[in-house]
Parts: sequence; structure tokens; C-alpha cells
Amino acid sequence: MIGLAILGVVFICYSLVAARLDRWSITAPIIFVLTGAILGLAAPEWLDGVSDPETVKHIAELTLALLLFADASTLRWGQLREDGALPIRLLLIGFPLTVLAGFGVGTWLIPGASLAGIGLVASILAPTDAALGLGVFTNRAVPGRIRRALNVESGLNDGMATPLVTLFLAVLIAQEGTGPENWVAESLRELGIGLLVGVLVGTIAGRLLANAHQRDWTSPVSERLAVLASGLLSYGGAVAVGGNGFVAAFVGGLVFAAASKDRFRERVEFTEDLGLFASFLVWAIFGALLLVPHLQHGVTGTTILYAVLSLTLVRIVPVAVSMIGTGLRPATIGFMGWFGPRGLASVVFTLIAFETLEHSDVTSAMVVEVATWTVFFSVIAHGVTAGPLASLYGRRVADATVEHAATHIGDPLPRSLSRPQSD
Repeated sequence: MIGLAILGVVFICYSLVAARLDRWSITAPIIFVLTGAILGLAAPEWLDGVSDPETVKHIAELTLALLLFADASTLRWGQLREDGALPIRLLLIGFPLTVLAGFGVGTWLIPGASLAGIGLVASILAPTDAALGLGVFTNRAVPGRIRRALNVESGLNDGMATPLVTLFLAVLIAQEGTGPENWVAESLRELGIGLLVGVLVGTIAGRLLANAHQRDWTSPVSERLAVLASGLLSYGGAVAVGGNGFVAAFVGGLVFAAASKDRFRERVEFTEDLGLFASFLVWAIFGALLLVPHLQHGVTGTTILYAVLSLTLVRIVPVAVSMIGTGLRPATIGFMGWFGPRGLASVVFTLIAFETLEHSDVTSAMVVEVATWTVFFSVIAHGVTAGPLASLYGRRVADATVEHAATHIGDPLPRSLSRPQSD
């Protein structure tokens, strides 16, 4: 409990100076990863209450499920219809190419590893996290179209990575004989059940809440709680019947927004805030449970090289390919390619792999080590460069026509305890 008390103090202190820290390019993930690492190195016994792998897994899964539901339920389909070319290219072209590039680099650098293990690493490290590069989204010098594309990509690609992570994990377990022999059918069954539960919960909850709202039966507080409960029910309901909870939460959010005709966007903020708060705890757990052991045992050159390539060429080249024909400047393509930070989804997937593979005969060292160092490098590198590079890039494209196209569309920003900069 001492560890939780210390984390509580850090929570409060961070809240008091969040905006100032953002101006210094010190993000919340940096603060809480380092806090967790310090606690893990100095007094690991203080974290006994939250260091059990099963407990950690549940905390991380619930956090990601809430954020998946919230992100999906606040997606502005009108924006995509009017100016969806860039995020659609990033998701449908850039994302799969990123997974393939990560797989290719893995087969080159880690020839002794199984293909399923390499595929799992590539899938874990493919989704991006806007929260790690907050300075990009709060700096109005960056064209709204570019901020919007990166934000939509970040909100949706973790949901797209979930089926891949599920499949590769199933393959690894099946290879050791600790999982079902018909792992393909089992994985597809989990994904299908998750999809079905997400559609059912999103449709029923969205319509019921919308109808109750029209009859003035609800209050603002009850609507916030109903949104939160819908996210939890999507995830928990799918898990209870053997489905994939992440797919259910993601699909549930999309369907909820459509079924409720997007009436409860403001009510989703409570779920987002709760998920944001829980994510800070997950970052601290990441620092204590995953980063500390690798700090103590050292890091190999192969791991560093994979991490560097994952954050650079593995991301930048697919983004460049996906942007062919858009007319964007090279500076914009490089900027979008660099700001693909690996964040909370990668951490949660790594924790799930760590806990799942630990109970089998599969050696998870390679998966966990590579993912841990890549995420840690991303937390630092993308956090400290977001503000300065956003300002520099904004000045370079101030007169760029294509980059500033369609800026009349409202431009959602990632939620944070910090305040966005003024125009």
C-alpha cells in the first residue's frame, strides 16, 4: 500500500503542474514510467499490491478496453466523410505495411526466433498512441488536417492490432501444446463472439439511452455512468462468454455512437478521464514490472537496433508509401512518420503476452524484451521531441496549401490534464 500512496502523491503533484510540464516536453507517461522504475529499483516490496501478474493483466486490460470504447464512440464520421483521405490511408495502407515491415526486420535481426513470436512483436508495436506526442496535438501551428489524421489513426489502429495479437498469441501457445489444437478456429471464434457482443451491447445501450434521453428520464450524471457501464459491459460481456473483450469494446463504441446518433459525445468524457487516470497506473506498472528487470539485466545490441528501426524506418517508410499521390510535402511525410509513438496499447499487449506466455513453456523473453525497450525509447524520444518539432514543422508548412486543406472541419484533440495552446 505504500507504493499506491506514493503513486497517489505523484498523481496530485503532476495534476498541479501538468501544463507547465507539457511546455517543457515532459509528458505524463515519462513521469509515471520513471516513478514506477524508481519504486521498482529502490523498494520493490512496496509494489506487492499491484505487482501480481494476474492483477496487472486485469488492470491493464480494463484500462485499454475503456479507452478503446471511448475512442471509438467519439470518432467523428462526418470528418472522415469530408476529409478522411489521410487517416484512411494511414490505417488501410500504412498500418498493415508497418506490421509487415516489423516482421521483416524481426526475421533479419532475430533469425532464431519463431515466426509467430516475430509476428507477435510486430503486431504489438504497430499501434500508435497520441498521448505520447501531446505537443503535436496542442500546437496550433501544426495544420489541423495533419493533427486530425494522426489522432484518428491513433484512436483506431489499436483496435485493428487486437486480432493480430490474438492470433499470434494463439499460435505460440499451440506450438507448445498448451493451447487448443484447432487454434485458428478458436481464435476466430473469440474474435467473432467479441464482434457480436460489441454490436449487441452498442446497439441496445445506444438506443435505450437515446430513447430515455428524449423522454427526459436521464440526468447528465446517469448518462455518464451509462456510457461507462456500456464500455465495461462490452468488454466484460465478451470475456464472460469466451470472446475477445478488446474487439467487443472497440466495436461496441463504434456501434454505440451510431445507435445513439452521436448524442452523448460530451458524456464520454467521464469514461475517457477514468481511462486516462488508470493509464497512468499502467505506465507506473510498466516501469516497475517490465522496465526494471531489463534495466538490471542489461540490453543487447540487437534489441536496441530493433527498437530504433521500429521507431524510424518501420514506421516512416509505410507512412511515406501510404501518402503517395497526396501532394504532401516531404517535411509533412517525415513529421507524420516520426510521430507514431508506441504507447498504452503496446504496453497492455506486452503485459498480456508476459502473463499468458509465462504460464506456458514458451520462452517470452524475446517478445517482452524487444517490446519493452521499444516502448520505453518511444516514451522518451517522442515525449521530448513533440513540442519542439511541432513548432519547427508548423513554421515550415505555414504556407502549405495541401496540408491546411479542409481546416474548417472541427479538429478533435487527445484528452489530457494539460490545456491546449491558444491559436
